[in-house]
Amino acid sequence: MPDHPDGWSAIATAGLAVAVLALLAVVVLALWVRRLRRAQTAVLGPGGHEDLVAHAARLEARVDEATEAFSALARRHAERMEGIEGALLRVLSRHAMVRYDAYGEQSGHQSCSLALLDVVGDGIVLTSIHHRDQARIYIRRIQAGEPEHRLAPEEEQALALALRRGPIDGDGGVDGTPAVPRPGV
Repeated sequence: MPDHPDGWSAIATAGLAVAVLALLAVVVLALWVRRLRRAQTAVLGPGGHEDLVAHAARLEARVDEATEAFSALARRHAERMEGIEGALLRVLSRHAMVRYDAYGEQSGHQSCSLALLDVVGDGIVLTSIHHRDQARIYIRRIQAGEPEHRLAPEEEQALALALRRGPIDGDGGVDGTPAVPRPGV
């Protein structure tokens, strides 16, 4: 050990410099740990005392649960849509009406034939013939665009018009959807 007072001052100065450097290192490390804790809290939450592997496993389980719930919901919606598509095929979506004077009189076209058909051409032709003293109603069944019984010219006209109307494709489909429902409908 030096006996000289300047030697002790040099040692004290060096010790003070090391202490200041250590204090600066502690402050820098404390700020770094604080920033790391803030990032960890953002990932793990305010009470996050688990490690990142456990947190990732918990997140994966939650994602799997949500995926399964979404898949089940998608399956239920697909089943419902199949039923709706099947029901829409039976809706009377094609229609046409022809008005005329049945007995050649000037009664203002009081008689009429109304064709009501679904997408595949099944339905009815309803005819109402009016005369001064009476009115008669006839219903003719239509299957796949073909009548069960012979039709009057006005009924044929109403049927032909109904078969050509609507967003119906030539094969009976609607906007590209085939006229036959999907399996299970």
